[in-house]
Amino acid sequence: MTLRMPPLYALRAFEVAARFGSFTQAAESLCITQSAVSRHVKTLEESLGCSLFERRGSRLALTDTGRLLAQELKVGFRTIENACIAINRQQDALRLKAPSTLTMRWLLGALENFQLSHPQDRVQLTSAWMDLDSVDFHNEPFDCAILLGHGGFPADWNRIKLFDEWLVPVCSPDYQGGSSWTAARLADAELIHPSRDCRDWRRWLQRVGWVEAVAWQQGKLFDTLELGISAAAQGHGISIGDLALVDAELCKGSLMLPFDQAVRSGDSYYLVWPAAGEPPLTLTRMKDYLLQHLPDIGSCGVRLLD
Repeated sequence: MTLRMPPLYALRAFEVAARFGSFTQAAESLCITQSAVSRHVKTLEESLGCSLFERRGSRLALTDTGRLLAQELKVGFRTIENACIAINRQQDALRLKAPSTLTMRWLLGALENFQLSHPQDRVQLTSAWMDLDSVDFHNEPFDCAILLGHGGFPADWNRIKLFDEWLVPVCSPDYQGGSSWTAARLADAELIHPSRDCRDWRRWLQRVGWVEAVAWQQGKLFDTLELGISAAAQGHGISIGDLALVDAELCKGSLMLPFDQAVRSGDSYYLVWPAAGEPPLTLTRMKDYLLQHLPDIGSCGVRLLD
């Protein structure tokens, strides 16, 4: 005999109320009234013949039965949502998340050219500032992302490396008179850090053997590589940049490389996407296109130090 299921609207109202621990917040999330959420939960409790919440004044607490049901419903509704997302992927734009500096300095132009050559494909790009690049495919509305990292991604993600990050100092050609650079001169310069933990300058100085000679903890702190590069181009100091992302300024002459050593940071840019299901065709075509149009660092005339 087939078990009679409780109403889906009641199950959904309970799952959201359990997640928030509040009928009011559940009502706001579901765009219904608080009293409607309360009625739906009561309907579910009557259907199951048990209490799901303990009401302690204005506070809600799950019963043991309610806690078990909430855990199972969370998984069930996520499965339903993922199934709907998979269908939408076949019809709508591919939703891509990427860090802001990479977007402005390479990805935006690459995607515009991709869509010119693939007019049937649509990519919705979201450029986000991230201190440490991350994406949550369960709770963020993205189908894929480009992240800077060392490759230690979750097991249920697919990933492909686009290119490595090579750290290199950059400054205005006129900074401090434009004379030749040495370790001693660098020690007297104003350092610009594109992250608050100063990690990029520390990595570069360690690799070239000058970490004890330069007070790398000092200097101006910025939130993004883009801001650090811009500050350097305006003559405010010497920044550390990604060799692949400063080509435009080097060609224009608004930036120069005071040292000819680029240091591999240990991080790389990866395209990542959920492993479950078949990837959208737009994602496959975009991946292939990006791999064929990566930034060129071979013409910069620097020594690459692993």
